[in-house]
Amino acid sequence: MILGAIGDDFTGSSDLGLMLADGGMRTVQYVGVPSGPADGEVEAGVVALKSRSIAPEEAVRQSLAALEWLRAAGCQQVLFKICSTFDSTPRGNIGPVAEALIDALGTRDPVVVCPVFPATGRTLYMGHLFVDDALLSESGLQNHPINPMTDPDIRRWLDRQSRGEVGHVRLATVRQGAAACREALIAERDAGRQLAVVDAIDDDDLTVIADAAEGFDLIVGGSGVALGLPALYRRAGLIGESAGAWSGLPGKAVALSGSCSKATRGQVRLHAEAGPQRRIDPDRLMGGEEAADELADWAMAADGLPLITSSEDPDAVAAAQARHGAEALAAALEDLFGATAQALVARGAQRLIVAGGETSGAVVTALGLEALEIGPKIDPGVPALRSGDLALALKSGNFGAPDFFAKAMRVMGP
Repeated sequence: MILGAIGDDFTGSSDLGLMLADGGMRTVQYVGVPSGPADGEVEAGVVALKSRSIAPEEAVRQSLAALEWLRAAGCQQVLFKICSTFDSTPRGNIGPVAEALIDALGTRDPVVVCPVFPATGRTLYMGHLFVDDALLSESGLQNHPINPMTDPDIRRWLDRQSRGEVGHVRLATVRQGAAACREALIAERDAGRQLAVVDAIDDDDLTVIADAAEGFDLIVGGSGVALGLPALYRRAGLIGESAGAWSGLPGKAVALSGSCSKATRGQVRLHAEAGPQRRIDPDRLMGGEEAADELADWAMAADGLPLITSSEDPDAVAAAQARHGAEALAAALEDLFGATAQALVARGAQRLIVAGGETSGAVVTALGLEALEIGPKIDPGVPALRSGDLALALKSGNFGAPDFFAKAMRVMGP
């Protein structure tokens, strides 16, 4: 294994897997830390955790377990995959996990921190993260129900989560090329700022950053930071030929949406123009009146692509959380989506489209999936996946074109 990656959620891990597979690396996404050894043919192993929004101490424990498994598989470089909108709280989990990985690796190398993904509008300039043409704190992510991002300055946000100071490499330096970028990273490290936020606004910048980090033990970033890694490994003679063709499945397709992001809400609205929908009512859910078997029966009997959704606007989400408690409501929704996925598969569904990182994690965990074959791109950052007789699309809430649900069904099979 050349690259060992630790993802803090399932959808982001799929996104990273797509980036590496597109680059020609034999890539497998593992659901949690595997119990057995990796296949010797795997060049990039992505261990997908569900650690983004849990207690920092538990996120650190899970991430270190993943690191131990990846190192046993022989990985030569480690990538800690985080959200392209840096979803986290002032307590973590990005800073605590990154520092724990540094300690476990015993590395003195500089550590790039770059959540950028230009294909989905995530760019970083002067340390500030933008979503399209808006600062992160004005993009709608400030209303995230779990990790509200109220500060666009990633240096400042990461500093609040970390023991040490956080460095910065400006875009002007990146534009001078890999050697200048590497020199700046080393200078930040020597000044006591081992974690360094690096500006980038397009794919060429990300390629420079990958080259600058050649041989460094650890990189922290979104999937975009991996854009240049396959070519770098190929030039070094480390990776072989591309994996074989991926094949989809023709069976019943059902969509599940637990994300309340602006992008997903738009996708749900467009889907409603042509497809049947069943909305989960939070009051009925908390009263024990929403049943997974009933939802699955409805979906299997529906024509076209049925969608089961809990997606709501921020005001409705806040009101429901006030009535029932944010954590209790989130847990109940995850349990229901997981149980519904189980019921759907038991009834013969072969294609599941899932919107939302937490929802995707709940579904994958409930189904007991262990490894996922990375397939073709549905939209930037979202691949089709396959595990045995089940095809999946696991979408981060903010990703995907307006017609994502219909497009995913087509890509996953006839």
